[in-house]
Amino acid sequence: MNSLNKLRGTGPASAGAVLRRSRTRLAGSIKTGVQHVAAVDTRANPTTNRVLGAPDEKQVRRASGTALILVGLVLLGFVVQVVGVSQLRHTRDQTLLYEQLRYSLADATAPVAQVDGEGDLYPLGTPVAIVAIPALGVSDVVLEGTSSRTMLSGPGHRRDTALPGQAGSSVVMGRAGTYGAPFGSISQLKVGDEITTTTGQGIATYEVSGVRFEGDPQPLAPDDGTGRLTLVSASGPRFLADGIVRVDATLTSKPFDTPLPALLVGSLTSAEAPMASDDTGWLPLLLILELAAVAILAFTILVHRWGRWHTWVVATPVALILGCTIAEQVVVLLPNLY
Repeated sequence: MNSLNKLRGTGPASAGAVLRRSRTRLAGSIKTGVQHVAAVDTRANPTTNRVLGAPDEKQVRRASGTALILVGLVLLGFVVQVVGVSQLRHTRDQTLLYEQLRYSLADATAPVAQVDGEGDLYPLGTPVAIVAIPALGVSDVVLEGTSSRTMLSGPGHRRDTALPGQAGSSVVMGRAGTYGAPFGSISQLKVGDEITTTTGQGIATYEVSGVRFEGDPQPLAPDDGTGRLTLVSASGPRFLADGIVRVDATLTSKPFDTPLPALLVGSLTSAEAPMASDDTGWLPLLLILELAAVAILAFTILVHRWGRWHTWVVATPVALILGCTIAEQVVVLLPNLY
């Protein structure tokens, strides 16, 4: 009986010792195995390389080169958009806007005031006039509003001024370098050059009275019953504008009636001032940049799965389109006269 009690008393302790020894041996075995795996040279062992997924130096160089080429294609798309595609878009938009304005002129529904028949302001981008400058070979549809996004399609009418042809001051702003650059050469106009405008009230004729740059004295407000048209754009090199140029022209034809203004001078948003940017471009730009980063990563991986030529056939146009789209949003964020 004493022997049995002694055995019962020492049994649990012995079992615990056995478990501790087993756990120690198991931990030692795992540690040894991990050290063995870590000591394996994956570059010299293709089988282990495939299992662990560690790329060799050649694969790293190839992936880096693929990613850099994709980034280059996106940048190429950016340049193509700014230099070439934007000019084509301007031509297309002007054609569509001309047809829209022509129909509204024929139906006698073209804008003649800041508000429509129901008293609502015309939406930004509404075609309101045609401005023609024979000395420069310019004939463009003018849109309502002067934000950078609105002026992607053509010159913009400053909404808190009279419409062209009406008594008072009328201001029309246009880009100097991108998206058709309709006002890129207005600094070359000379005193006496003719400018004509067409609106829902008819055709008006102006004569250039002066060209002024920043720091030049501002002319006096036009007398009652007279009108003045001021063209505004950026001065300096095409893509490196360094100031603002204004061309003043005096109305030589009979002025049209000027309805009571709904917008007072200075009541516009900051995005419609000369050389202002449009903050609405930030969100689309960030989303497109994220999409471009994902696309570059995806094509860098797929070039090793699909094959080089299969991937590039798809990746090249996608990268160029992304670059063009990024460029448009960047231009929106740049000053509206660029």
